[in-house]
Amino acid sequence: MKIVFLGTSGSMPTPSRGASAVAVKREGEVILFDCGEGTQQRMVAARLGFRRPTRIFVSHLHGDHVLGLPGLLQTMTLLRRERPLHLYGPRGILDFIKAFSAILGAPGFPLEIHEILDGGVVYTGPDYKVEAVRADHEGECWSYALVEHPRPGRFHPERARALGVPEGPLWKRLQRGGDVVLDDGRRVRSAEVVDPPRRGRKIVYSGDTRPTEALVELARGADVLIHEATFDDALAERAAEDGHSTASQAAEVAAAARVELLLLTHVSSRYPDPAGLLEQARKVFPNTRVAEDLMEVEIPL
Repeated sequence: MKIVFLGTSGSMPTPSRGASAVAVKREGEVILFDCGEGTQQRMVAARLGFRRPTRIFVSHLHGDHVLGLPGLLQTMTLLRRERPLHLYGPRGILDFIKAFSAILGAPGFPLEIHEILDGGVVYTGPDYKVEAVRADHEGECWSYALVEHPRPGRFHPERARALGVPEGPLWKRLQRGGDVVLDDGRRVRSAEVVDPPRRGRKIVYSGDTRPTEALVELARGADVLIHEATFDDALAERAAEDGHSTASQAAEVAAAARVELLLLTHVSSRYPDPAGLLEQARKVFPNTRVAEDLMEVEIPL
């Protein structure tokens, strides 16, 4: 699983930072969080492709988070995409899609739109789920967590052989957590040859928000927290007024949630050099990095 930052600027793009968009590549699928203007261009640069299985999760309906959708959907149509695309977002996302589609034309592939009305699990698939909690920003806004389902523990074939279990279907049953009965009547339990289940990976995306306890709980124990850091500490009052966070506040969320890694994004254009933001955050949470456009971060098993 790999995180690819497509746009890391706050509110307006700069020569080096595009509008908000973060992609997660997982098992051939692209999971996109927000889709600011220019997202499709950076998807080309990142070689993500436009025909893969795709789900898009929009945090809120401010332009720097959604204005890439018209171009992205048109490009997918031009490239003869046929796979369905699933789009999740706050109330109003359906009207937004209808408005520009009435002028530009509807997508030439199935587009499934899911308006989020309440927090909780908004998508569950065979390998992972996505949870949402309300963010504290102007209008309806959501933070998201991508949480992989637990993976089976490691199977030990040498233990199975020592217990007399023949290789084949009985091994598979043990690997899946079932017990087996041998021809001599002995029962072999899965726990005797398989380690306990292993926790899946977890990535949390804050969207635009003031620090909240709900986000701390959502991010609890995450491998990665991607948190906005629009302002430095000197502009904490401005951050509170505008519904944003400072670098130190993002770090406080990471520390309280005990995450492994904090990645700062949504950096205001007033900071062409984000070194000051990084320094402030690392005083609170040392394992912090500032995201850059097209930066890739691998999340190992």
